[in-house]
Amino acid sequence: MTTHEYQRAFFGRRKGKKLRPHQAALFDTLLPRLAVATGKAAPADLRDLFAPALDDVRLEIGFGGAEHLVAQARENPRSGFIGSDAFVNAMAKALAAIEAQQLGNIRLYFGDAMQLIGWLPPGSLARIDLLYPDPWPKRRHWKRRFIQDATLIALARILRRGGELRFVTDIADYAAWTLACVARSPDFDWTAERADDWRKAWDGFGGTRYEAKAKREGRVPCYLIFRRK
Repeated sequence: MTTHEYQRAFFGRRKGKKLRPHQAALFDTLLPRLAVATGKAAPADLRDLFAPALDDVRLEIGFGGAEHLVAQARENPRSGFIGSDAFVNAMAKALAAIEAQQLGNIRLYFGDAMQLIGWLPPGSLARIDLLYPDPWPKRRHWKRRFIQDATLIALARILRRGGELRFVTDIADYAAWTLACVARSPDFDWTAERADDWRKAWDGFGGTRYEAKAKREGRVPCYLIFRRK
């Protein structure tokens, strides 16, 4: 499927606080070197986006403060990471952290993730992380939620068999919504075998600032792992 087949309206703000001068400068100096160029054909092997070649490639959709993206890249130097976010301040945080920690295994996509998903080759990813996406709590806005039946089809296309989609939310209704969508999907299995599998974070998950705030405010995270059939 081509990129235009995944086009949809983008919901959500794109910019918040004013950037500091150095953060703004990174958009001109560092981002061009790290940006995934969807204007040209994707490489048959996504590992070619990185140097040297790595074992596999993972995607994080909507990385927010970039804490998880950066920690995963630091702890898994043999994996390549693509971080996608349409929010200016999120991109600024990622660029600053990548520069400070001199990480060479992260590439960034600044825009709507569905455009990137349509560009990625089939079966090219080992894992997709979707952490605390906007729950759009009002019923009339549920169509804006990232997890939809059509989205799962698109994600299944770019995940290799046995690859994982990892999802975290602190909104019980969104967890139930996601499980219902996956139950209808012919492409994914929920891996949970016991309650702790969704009550406790998976090994290696260091959390995010948003998660810390949610816990302080009494919201309980739900950790869901789905495996590509």
